[in-house]
Amino acid sequence: MAENTKKPRDVTVAKAKGRPMLTWVGKKPLARVTAYPSQAIERFDATAEQNVALQNADWSDWPKDLPQGGLLYHGDNKDVLAHLLANGFRGKVKLIYIDPPFDSGADYVRKVQLRGAKGTVKIDGEDYALGEQIQYSDIWANDNYLQFMYERLLMLKELLSNDGSIYLHCDQRKSHHLKIVADEVFGPENFRNEISWKRTSSHNDTTDRFSKVKDTILFYSKGDQTSFNTTYLPYTQEYIDSEWNELASGRYYKCENMLDPQGKMQMFDFHGTQARWRTSHEKMEALWNAPQAEVPNSHGLIKLGKNGKPIKRCKIVFMDELPGVQLSDVWDDISYIAGRAQEAENYPTQKPKKLLERIVFSSSNPGDLVLDCFVGSGTTVAVSQALGRRWIGCDINKGAIQTTAKRLQTLMQAQQAANRQGQLFSDDNSVPQPCQLGFSTWRVNDYDLQIQHNEAVDLACQYLGVTRSRTDAFFDGTQGGRLVKIVPFNHPLTPLDLEALRTELKNRPDEERDVLMVSLGVQHDARQWLDDYNRNRPVNRLHLIELRTDRKYGGIIKHEPLTADVSVSRDGDKLLVEIHDVLSPTIIHRLNLEQGVFKAQITDWRAVVDCVLIDTQHDDQIFNVVLSDVPERKQDLVVGRYELSAPPVGSVVAVKLIDMLGEELILRFDV
Repeated sequence: MAENTKKPRDVTVAKAKGRPMLTWVGKKPLARVTAYPSQAIERFDATAEQNVALQNADWSDWPKDLPQGGLLYHGDNKDVLAHLLANGFRGKVKLIYIDPPFDSGADYVRKVQLRGAKGTVKIDGEDYALGEQIQYSDIWANDNYLQFMYERLLMLKELLSNDGSIYLHCDQRKSHHLKIVADEVFGPENFRNEISWKRTSSHNDTTDRFSKVKDTILFYSKGDQTSFNTTYLPYTQEYIDSEWNELASGRYYKCENMLDPQGKMQMFDFHGTQARWRTSHEKMEALWNAPQAEVPNSHGLIKLGKNGKPIKRCKIVFMDELPGVQLSDVWDDISYIAGRAQEAENYPTQKPKKLLERIVFSSSNPGDLVLDCFVGSGTTVAVSQALGRRWIGCDINKGAIQTTAKRLQTLMQAQQAANRQGQLFSDDNSVPQPCQLGFSTWRVNDYDLQIQHNEAVDLACQYLGVTRSRTDAFFDGTQGGRLVKIVPFNHPLTPLDLEALRTELKNRPDEERDVLMVSLGVQHDARQWLDDYNRNRPVNRLHLIELRTDRKYGGIIKHEPLTADVSVSRDGDKLLVEIHDVLSPTIIHRLNLEQGVFKAQITDWRAVVDCVLIDTQHDDQIFNVVLSDVPERKQDLVVGRYELSAPPVGSVVAVKLIDMLGEELILRFDV
């Protein structure tokens, strides 16, 4: 796909027609949105053979210029959704699950540890972990949050198939607002359920209210026809003891009332009992003539009274012939993920697999396409992969993309191993066949994969003494008597950033405080803009701290890249890749240790490496993963020495290392 040669184009988005309508400051419909091209970054295939596991899906309507497999996008999901609409996915998605920010006013972090026996490093007899890494900030002004969600829901509706469904995960902070917004977008007539998920047990942490133990999941369909599979749960022992009778064989039975509750059926005599039965004489006779049940004092499947005649509750049913109790909209049988749970990815807001398994099973079938545009730790796409669905995931956070990619690589390798052993593709329908054993990673709108903006902002605020704001949609906080605006660190300060600031100040005529701009780099024309602005002695004087060169604060954002000592050699038809040492200055800084002390205490470099990926024929554009070493457990280490089939002479072998903080290093070797 020649992504880089394509130009942005506009895609249309239908108006919301539902009622009621919620109003907020700055509410705007999203009639048209720009779709940017995408760039392929990485590809992974668990098998060298192509299309081995595609028999479980119909790929005939898949976009021709995209590989048949999972799609993982890095970028702002508004850009990604527009890209999907413009590239053949309008009306193709059967199920959407999203777990967006809850407007909680919190920074979400993932806990980062080095690999090892306990996932930590012991230095001088103490345990040291790498602390926490900010993944995203859930800090909004109320109106901005609603506009953010409104725009994305409008686009998600366009992607849904006519019989598709969407599940919107939220909590008490915004569920009431989001319900009205969703009513407007999807129509109240397409509202299916408000699911209450009891995610935790009650805890003694409140004195003036009831303990909060649930999340809300809003379930909507695209139209009046929706794909849905009913879920049944086992009967509780309490219910069995109160309603059912146990036979000597161990089977449970009960008798159902067969009288017409409305009294509208025609009265007739049934083997000596005159009544208005709830079904026809022919169907009652079929029960009478059924094979004899083992229930005492019965005829066929009809229970008899002491007089030998059918009683009112006369139809005999056996518990093992019923599917169970139909699942309701209160889910209290799935617990949250504890910190030491086997499936824990150390990612904030991770949801349990059982929760997503229930949603994916209920509103999709094998081969259907599932989308999660707030993919986080990747639970939705991992469950979709395991249940034989196709999937698309995206996230703005680099840590989310890395966590999801590792999770999928491990899962697909396990599926491929099961396939080789003849365990996966069998006649057992309880084990869904996967639609794909590979996926590709893309970025949209040239989103910078190297910048952890939220983490950099947090570090800068700590260093500069900035008090973070939890309510201001534009400014990041205050320092003394000044407002603070931190320019995104993936580009230098430009006149466009300054014009946006001036527009914001015009909309705040009563704001008289000075403004501190913080940036990573400054364009020359931006400095001239600042000088011209301040020369006019404005009320809101602008100040600038450039974090690389400022005399007082310069040097805070000083990045020393990951380095490694790696050798690649050819031995006949074998390729040998050996990693001898890896050094992460960022991790050293996190531990507040000098390099020599760190090296003396961490004798095994593998403690700092999260995973190793190898591409044996790298083309300098897309990283095709031929070998993936992703230890399943935190206490496990990467191997460090790898033998592969040698590529043709003259090939470029690329080795990608990702450390425990998510920093990537790609080394290339001519072989």
